[in-house]
Amino acid sequence: MDAAQYAEQHGLRKVGGRPPLGTYLALVWKRRVFIYSLSKFRIQAKNQRARLGMWWVIVTPILNAIVYGLVFGLIQGDRKPENFVQFLVIGVFIFQYFSSSLSTGAKSITSNAALVQSLRFPRMVLPLASVTQQFLNFIPMLAVMVIVNIIFGSRPSWSWLYLIPLLILITLFNTGISLFTARLTVHFRDLSQIIPFITRLMFYTSGIFFQIRTILEQWDWAIRAYDFHPLHVYLTIGRGALIDGVSIPGEYWVTGTLWAVSLAVIGVLFFWRAEERYGRDD
Repeated sequence: MDAAQYAEQHGLRKVGGRPPLGTYLALVWKRRVFIYSLSKFRIQAKNQRARLGMWWVIVTPILNAIVYGLVFGLIQGDRKPENFVQFLVIGVFIFQYFSSSLSTGAKSITSNAALVQSLRFPRMVLPLASVTQQFLNFIPMLAVMVIVNIIFGSRPSWSWLYLIPLLILITLFNTGISLFTARLTVHFRDLSQIIPFITRLMFYTSGIFFQIRTILEQWDWAIRAYDFHPLHVYLTIGRGALIDGVSIPGEYWVTGTLWAVSLAVIGVLFFWRAEERYGRDD
């Protein structure tokens, strides 16, 4: 009988050991109030010293949309999409939710090394708090998206309710990718330096400020490939929900759901399997 079997026979458990998945998720769920409180505190702490305070949550993506609109609107000229302002605002705001979740989620363990090493709690709490923080930031941005569409001529319709399942799908997608990169960043610290380039690549290839079918009209295979690009799918659903005359292909709901659910499940499993290693590689 080895030491591990002897300890198990006498009811001893390894300190910091990884519990079964069901038990682990139950422990995470018990800390849901802490996750929300930590997310809210981080938002307040980040903006409390600025004169505009919490308004920067809305002002920053609006300024981004203005800059991108001026630059890429002039570059595209007559080839820019119809309803360009609405098209651009929806694209920039939704992408902001994704990119912020990715960047903060990836660093959620490494940037809280002291907390991870000193306290015992399910480490999944930290990336989930990062995504929750960005979710809370996205809610007022969602309201601005609606207001901008009303200002530029869209009228309230039942299609606006598509924003609810869209929000769920994007949040699941962001959660999965945050959990995945949170673990990878612990083992490969250089990944934190690469993520900004990945984010930039996704920004310029997601169709945020240009119409895919217009730019790639000579490459049918590329247009078909975009039907499986997760961010392009979510942007298209968002635009179809808010902009009059923009349709949502039915298969995009299937593709978006598959991306969100599969990545969330894989992210949870991938992160959980390394639970014992967090805080020991530093």
